[in-house]
Amino acid sequence: MDLIVTTAQQTIANISRQAEEIAERLTVPFIPRNNSSLAALREQYGVNHLIVATTNGPVVHTPAGEYFFHLSMAELRIKNIVNGNHDHMVTAMNLMPGMSVLDCTLGLATDAIVASFVSGETGSVVGMESSPVIALVAEYGLRHFVVDSEIDITSVLRRIQVETADYGERLQTLADNSFDIVYFDPMFREPILKSSNVNPIRSLANMQPLTREAIRQACRIARHRVVVKEAAGSSEFSRLGMDSLVGGKYSSVSYGIIDCRRNQAVGGQA
Repeated sequence: MDLIVTTAQQTIANISRQAEEIAERLTVPFIPRNNSSLAALREQYGVNHLIVATTNGPVVHTPAGEYFFHLSMAELRIKNIVNGNHDHMVTAMNLMPGMSVLDCTLGLATDAIVASFVSGETGSVVGMESSPVIALVAEYGLRHFVVDSEIDITSVLRRIQVETADYGERLQTLADNSFDIVYFDPMFREPILKSSNVNPIRSLANMQPLTREAIRQACRIARHRVVVKEAAGSSEFSRLGMDSLVGGKYSSVSYGIIDCRRNQAVGGQA
């Protein structure tokens, strides 16, 4: 893997242990910092990516910028929901308290956090991420990040389970009707350049397009809906057989929906 792990310049013993544990988990070298610059470490070890263990958690340095856990738009979206405003993803999922969601492309975990808030204490959210580095950062943040807010977002984070897994393989092992919603947010082939939160991890992410077989497996697993997020106007929606679309008139993204209950009813009548 094109990666090494080190620490911040000023560090303490537990951060060094954290760095060593990260390196062991990812099976990559741990390199003591020894006052070297990150540029010098990149050149010396011939890598483009570094993980720096800090008191605030792991920070991934990529050629496109830094990546670390943060709430991105999740907190604002949750506040909008509390204030009675519309969230297109929640509408596409028809998500209710108590429902279970399988997010097959966890990434920054923004959508999983919103889903966890809406599904509530009686619901559940499992996030799968095929990139070990992205999964590491998401899992650390969801376990340790504390949100100072009137809304108890911290417990929303803690409810999310993270699996480091390729959904193409993992879906085949799951039982029929084991989740209410199965959700995909594949990395867009044509990046939305203003989405600066995503750009640093593009080199680490799974860039493979979503397959019809994955959709077929998702329809087997989902009791209610399969939802796919894509760029507005994308031909992926028709290729993957979406029943309908949800999205704002001026939004850069849309959500494709397959209603599994309707499809099962049609199949049963055939």
